[in-house]
Order: sequence, then structure tokens, then C-alpha cells
Amino acid sequence: MSEPTATPHTDLSIRAAELDAADELFKLRERFALPEGVVYLDGNSLGALPAAVPGRVADVVSREWGELLIRSWDESGWWTAPERIGDLIAPLVGAAPGRIVVGDSTSVNLFKALVGAARLVAARGGAESGAESGGEPRTELLVDATTFPTDGYIAASAARMTGLTVVPVEPAELPAALGPRTAVVLVNHVDYRSGRLHDLPGLTAAVRAAGALAVWDLCHSAGALPVGLDAHGVDLAVGCTYKYLNGGPGSPAYLYIAERHQAAFDSPLPGWNSHAEPFAMSPGYVPADGALRGRVGTPDILSMLALEAALGVWDGVDVEAVRAKSLALTDFFLECVEAYVPAGRVESVTPAAHAERGSQVALRTDDAAAVMKELIARGVIGDFRHPDVLRFGFTPLYVGFADAERAARTLAGILAA
Repeated sequence: MSEPTATPHTDLSIRAAELDAADELFKLRERFALPEGVVYLDGNSLGALPAAVPGRVADVVSREWGELLIRSWDESGWWTAPERIGDLIAPLVGAAPGRIVVGDSTSVNLFKALVGAARLVAARGGAESGAESGGEPRTELLVDATTFPTDGYIAASAARMTGLTVVPVEPAELPAALGPRTAVVLVNHVDYRSGRLHDLPGLTAAVRAAGALAVWDLCHSAGALPVGLDAHGVDLAVGCTYKYLNGGPGSPAYLYIAERHQAAFDSPLPGWNSHAEPFAMSPGYVPADGALRGRVGTPDILSMLALEAALGVWDGVDVEAVRAKSLALTDFFLECVEAYVPAGRVESVTPAAHAERGSQVALRTDDAAAVMKELIARGVIGDFRHPDVLRFGFTPLYVGFADAERAARTLAGILAA
């Protein structure tokens, strides 16, 4: 009797099990509270719940707030949470301690960064600012034309406040668009729709060579791949913490200010929390030293400390290993999609080249909204982006190769039907 012929499903499911067994990060899944039977591929919208968070939040509410009351600002370290948690995020994005402060939303931090960058450029004087030395004035704020819409809204408001003109530019065309009029450049590290990874080192170098300042949005890269803010000379950066950093819905964002800019950084939102002597209650504003001048008002302690507990999942984790697994996962998922899905039913809009890929796969298909709804009903959670994109985020700390295989197989079953 002849041996039964193996199917692509059999071969790929066996490979998935072997890859999971050899994966050095697979055990990290235990650090998360994931529902049974669910493949969660939407961590690029909302990260999964770290197992340590519920207990920590309960302690903050019942003991630190309920028993210690206002004493917790000192005794429980509430007051220093924004910079302390910033130092936990710093190694995940390649920053030294003292360069990141946590608080507010990404949008608020982006507003601080863009206005602050424009003021830094204006304050330089001499040849770098253009007009003062007889050159052209720096009047342009170049904005990633593919940016998340809110970034564009904030950029437009920041431009009105600082007298700049917004110039939308495709990231690939950015080097050619730079010139003596460029003041500030805003770019997303990873395109939220397609998962395309933009060249942070190269674009930052080009911006700085043009005499401008670079502001990067790290929402879709921090926690998924190495960023290298210090090493690559980034001026300012912002990011959320509820995606790959798993901080929880609406968890506070962060602001990175390069050390060389901290002494001159002039925030457009000077609050009492960023005052050099916050409890002096003086009528005149004197900014604190360092990245602390990025603080504004009273920190949102409950979500702040939930984030701190969530960041514990990164203990002992190498971001380079996370990146290697991310690429392997997305490669394997695309291989499974090609093997299972009927020809012509989906088109990947995520770059095939590793150097251009974040940690997600975006597939274009007809009736994408209905397809995603059915995927979720079958226990595979991704998300839909208008008008025709299925988006799957791969968080290497808790997503495995068997998850990728099951997601592709489930998608194929829906499209075949």
C-alpha cells in the first residue's frame, strides 16, 4: 500500500509546530492572559493583557490609593512615574536613560514635539535658520503623506502656531524634497495601513544634513523591532504604549527628546509638572532640566502604573530576537497564505523585503470588511482598514507559528466558500 500524500496543510502545520518548539521566545506567551482558542493578530491596535497587570492595578487602587491616599505621591513613587517608566521604554527604542518622559496621548506629545522642533530651529540663528544669514527662511514642515490622519491634523495645527507651511511628501521622495526652506520633518516609522518600514537611519541623516529636525512617530515599531533613536541621531520622537508595548487601552504615550536638545526645548504646553520647582507655585514658568520639561499636568496614575507593570514582560528580552521572530512569523504567514488561499483572491500590500517590513501583514481583498468579521467569528482576530485591507499584526512575545498557520488556513476557508 502506498503512503498517503501529504497536503500543504499537513506539511505547514507540522512545520509550524517545529518552529514553535525551537522558538526561544515561545515561553513568553505565559506572561500574557490570552483567551483560549483565539488567535490574536491585532496587537498592532491593542496589545494583549500582561498577566501581572490586574494584580498590580488592584494594589494601586485598594492599597496605594485606598489606604495610603495622598501619601502615595511620595511613598509609592507616583510623582516620579513619568520619567521612571520612560527609562523602562528607553532600551526598547534605543535611548539612554533620561531621554523619555511618559504621559498624555500620542497626539498631545506630537504637538509638543512639532512645535518644540520649530522653536528649536527658529532659535538657532545664524546660517542654520536661513533668513538671518541672508539665506531662505525655513518655512516648511514636511509631513509623511501616508501618515495616520491625526498626525496630519496635529501637524497642520502646529504649523499654524509656528508660521510654517505643511508640505505633504511621500517618504520615498523625502530626500529630494529637503532643502533650505525645510524646518521640521515628520515621518511614521511604519505605515499603519501597509506595514511598510521606512528608513529611519537614512532619512534622519538626510534631514539633519539639510539643517532641519526630524520627528518620528514610533507607534507601529516600538516593541516590534529595534529603533536606535540615540544611535541614529533622531531629534524628537513620540509613540503610544498600547500596541506592541501592551500597556492597555488608552495607556499614556511618551516623548523622546535627544539630550542635545533638552536644554533648549521649549514646550508649547508648559504645565506645573514640568516646572523646575512645581510646588513653589510661582507665577513665572521655569522649565525643569532634561526630558522632564515634556511633562504637563498631573500624571494619569492608574493607567501609568498599569503600563509599568505591563512593561515587565520585557524582562530579559532581546529586541533583536523579537525582530528576528517577527520577520520569520510574517514570512511564514505569507507562505501559508500563498499555499492555502485560492489564487487571485488576495494581494499583499506589505513589502516582501525584510528591510521594508514592519511587524504586520496587510492583504487586499474584495469584501474585506465581511471577511474580517467572519475571521473574528471563527476565532482569528485581525482588523479591517477601509476600503479593502485585512490587517494582521504579529506580536512576537505571544504570537506563534501555529497561530500564523491557523490564521491563513481560516482565511482560505472563508475565501474558498
